[in-house]
Amino acid sequence: FLSIIMDYYGLLGCGVVVVLGWTLIHVIRFYNKKKILLPPGPFSLPFIGNLHNLILGGDQPHTSFWRLAHKYGPIMTLKLGQKTTIVISSSLVAKEAFKKQDLALSSKIDKDALHAHGHNQFSVIFLPASSSRRKYLRKLLHSSIFSPNRLDASQHLRARKIEEFIAYCRQCSQYGTPVDIGQVASDTLVNIWSNTIFSEDLVDIYADPVKKFKHVIRYITYLIGKLNMVDYFPLLKGIDPQRINKNSFTTYEKLLRIFRGFIDQRLEQRNISTTVRSTNDFLDVLLNIREEEEKKGDVNAILMDRNQIQHLCLDIFVSGSDSSSAVLEWAMLELMKNPETMKRAKAELAQVVGDENKTIEEKDVGRLPYLQCIVKETLRIHPPSSLLTRKAEQDVELCGYFVPKGSQVLVNVWAIGRDLDIWEDPLAFKPERFWDSINLDFHDNNFELIPFGVGRRMCVGLPLAIRAIPAMLGSLLNSFDWALEENIAPKDLEEKFGLILAKSRPLRLVPIPLYSRRT
Repeated sequence: FLSIIMDYYGLLGCGVVVVLGWTLIHVIRFYNKKKILLPPGPFSLPFIGNLHNLILGGDQPHTSFWRLAHKYGPIMTLKLGQKTTIVISSSLVAKEAFKKQDLALSSKIDKDALHAHGHNQFSVIFLPASSSRRKYLRKLLHSSIFSPNRLDASQHLRARKIEEFIAYCRQCSQYGTPVDIGQVASDTLVNIWSNTIFSEDLVDIYADPVKKFKHVIRYITYLIGKLNMVDYFPLLKGIDPQRINKNSFTTYEKLLRIFRGFIDQRLEQRNISTTVRSTNDFLDVLLNIREEEEKKGDVNAILMDRNQIQHLCLDIFVSGSDSSSAVLEWAMLELMKNPETMKRAKAELAQVVGDENKTIEEKDVGRLPYLQCIVKETLRIHPPSSLLTRKAEQDVELCGYFVPKGSQVLVNVWAIGRDLDIWEDPLAFKPERFWDSINLDFHDNNFELIPFGVGRRMCVGLPLAIRAIPAMLGSLLNSFDWALEENIAPKDLEEKFGLILAKSRPLRLVPIPLYSRRT
């Protein structure tokens, strides 16, 4: 009897071993098959993967990816630390990705710098695509700020701020003082936003830039865009070797404290008198929503609390000023390099607008096709963000390759703008290439020009950007001639990689009064 029992357990043990072995073999085969089907890419080193390809090459990440794509193709795999990364470098692959797999690829990469003050839980920019909070916030931003009717109603505010921008340049022209185009444009955009939200300026464009509110915003974009080892080696999170999380916490607090001050001041005013609500700025809209939610009595249902309001303000200022000012700065640099293009733009302005020294209104932009072409060409060569960052929320198939769940997916917008299969002479600044599609519509079904993102992650502020950028650029061209403070050097063309693809060196131009050209 004992031997029968031993034989039984022996057979049972063998059976378990066989089943486990069979399962293990098929699991290995399954994952090996998936590994084989990953897009091609360079050999990765143990532990660091392909980080050496980005760090040791001396290039910016987007240019390193561009060079690697010449060898490995328009879709490739890299191992960045512990993170599998799929890099897309052509419009055809991007089109397939976001036409067929947009839902699976519509979440942003989670960056450690965003965890400071829990910003990742409130950010309309970085919340997961499936988040009901994100959907609610995007809808709110569109209806309250970015809808055509709202933008038409607020265009007088933007016109006034552009006039102040031109007035600053006019004062500089009287003394032959150079203008830091990017800095003053950024200050102007900050004040456009602060008047939209708080009904007052946050920046004095005549003040020392080091002491400005804008300097804090620029540092935040630097921290978010910086290559952070914690993002690629999660075990380093508790160490924070580059102090990015710590510095983010301190820097966020500076802005959040300012926003809390505005909220407290407005709440106090509203308690004293209901007439204060006639300002009807975005802060009032948010506080009205908060009051309505509080009246319902369900504390758990309140979305627009004080914390959400201040984090939404943080999103708007960080994303809404540097990107547009960088485009304007690049556009002015390209025009200084291409005087015939500037001459043609000025001729169009003279013909359509008429008066020299007149600022360009948003309603004028539709009658200025060449100016629109200049903006498009600038965005092709110098997109505000060189890389669109996504996260695969599930396993997907893309162009016959396997993209595993959790992998980082990067779309190299900078490389797509230089694709020889799409653009003739892609390194040349030729606005004329857009004559057949002059309207500033960036919902590109062919994914050849996607500087403001694609699909569910399309920039919610796009409707404002395509109004403000050409109006500011046209006003600069119609109000002054421009001279370089010093000759353009190779360093002036260098980019500074980050959340925003800005110039590494500020563009300083001397405004020349137009009357001096006639005398």
